[in-house]
Amino acid sequence: MVPDSETGGHGARTPRTIGARRLAALLPDPARSRPAYRHLAHAIGELILDGRLALHVRLPAERELASALGTSRTTVTALYDLLRESGYAHSRQGSGTWTALPAGHAAKGVSRLLRPEDTAIDLARAAAALPGRILADTLAEIAPQAAGHAGTLGYHPYGLPELRAVIADRFTARGLATTPEQILVTSGAQHGLSLALALLAGPGDRVMVENPSYPNALEALRRGGLRTVSVPVTDGPADDGTDDGDGTGGWDVEIVESTLRRAVPRLGYLIPDFHNPTGRVLPPAGRARVLAAAHRSGTWLIVDETLAELALDAPAPPPFAAHGTAEAAGKVITTGSLSKTHWAGLRIGWLRAPARLVTELAAQRVATDMGGSVVDQLLALALLTRTDDLLSGHLDRLRENRAALVGALHRHTPRWTWRTPPGGLSLWIDLGAPVSSALAERALAHGVRIEGGGYFGTDPGLFENRLRIPFTLPPDTLTEAVQRLARALAEEPGAAAPAHRPHWIA
Repeated sequence: MVPDSETGGHGARTPRTIGARRLAALLPDPARSRPAYRHLAHAIGELILDGRLALHVRLPAERELASALGTSRTTVTALYDLLRESGYAHSRQGSGTWTALPAGHAAKGVSRLLRPEDTAIDLARAAAALPGRILADTLAEIAPQAAGHAGTLGYHPYGLPELRAVIADRFTARGLATTPEQILVTSGAQHGLSLALALLAGPGDRVMVENPSYPNALEALRRGGLRTVSVPVTDGPADDGTDDGDGTGGWDVEIVESTLRRAVPRLGYLIPDFHNPTGRVLPPAGRARVLAAAHRSGTWLIVDETLAELALDAPAPPPFAAHGTAEAAGKVITTGSLSKTHWAGLRIGWLRAPARLVTELAAQRVATDMGGSVVDQLLALALLTRTDDLLSGHLDRLRENRAALVGALHRHTPRWTWRTPPGGLSLWIDLGAPVSSALAERALAHGVRIEGGGYFGTDPGLFENRLRIPFTLPPDTLTEAVQRLARALAEEPGAAAPAHRPHWIA
């Protein structure tokens, strides 16, 4: 896997190259397909679209790549000519050939919110509903406590003390000793990320991110004027678990270590638990290496653990910060929320950080938000104390939904491929062709709201061959959604595509 180019808010890039041997290792044997140059060009295009070969990377000299592939220079010359013709490469006088994207693959950023009246099957937001009975019973349970708080001012910039204590206890039970002073209650995990970005980084600072990653986090980085340095996360070709045998799952930890060492980013944003969107899990050995490398480079890590407890086929991993020394863990900020495990409508999240930093973040929070709703926090407290029981039923429903989605995909879209994740909320589908944005537009006319894979990439146009499909809806609804997607796929390109529509991913 190849490191991405470093990009800035004004398009500035640090030149990157890929060696001939490394590129050759990613390509098929040219002797097995004829004409070889066309198959090689197709393979390079797929690497670019899938994010495994970054944009603006200088390709090897023709003679060097020919030697590494064991083919003729004429073949490589034809290969580069075809890449340029198809838009996947361009040449600069005297400086070589560079990877690029063909025209028409640009992905749009997150824009307007969805309209409340929108009634399409929603596959753009990976979140589950809370059973109404549970919500009603819990609201009745907390009513006396809420009445008791009515006589107070109700301002809690750090969060309700009782809620902070319960969240700290859950971290401790998962393997990371935590005190309430290390917890800040936020209005969702995204709020915690925004607070951390505003305090610890400024316009022009580098931030290491995975590619693909969570679109709303990427948008927060863009709006903050931060420069992203991306590292690839892949789902691999086989459905065989979370570890590829080298302790690194879908991450190339050597690339992560190299990026931390060379770019020395101010921050890193990671989703190591049932990664959104690939579903991969970074195993313990990889976590320890990344944590140690970040400590050496002085990089703060913001670790998104909103999906950590959604383990469907394997035990939930311990907190990321538990895999290193106390000193290294002192520069880790862990975010979490109830949105994926309980109910997104509650808007309760948290971050765990050193107590000193929590104090600074709370002071910053007061400038825009005096504190969260006391009633919502009391509701969150009651739900968290029953998490083990509630989560068991939630996980059972997710397993049933996932099986229904997989079955529907096998029946109605047999050419699509994926790696079934051991947890999380969605599948990362390989469509086999760069059609996801066009498919998403046509799908809306069939009553399905979904977004193309490009929204998950750090560069516009990447992952056009990918689609994230959550399995958070009931089995019958998922089956119907797949049938509609299949019908949309069968349409002629451009059919029923609306000119303008809102985009919102969760």
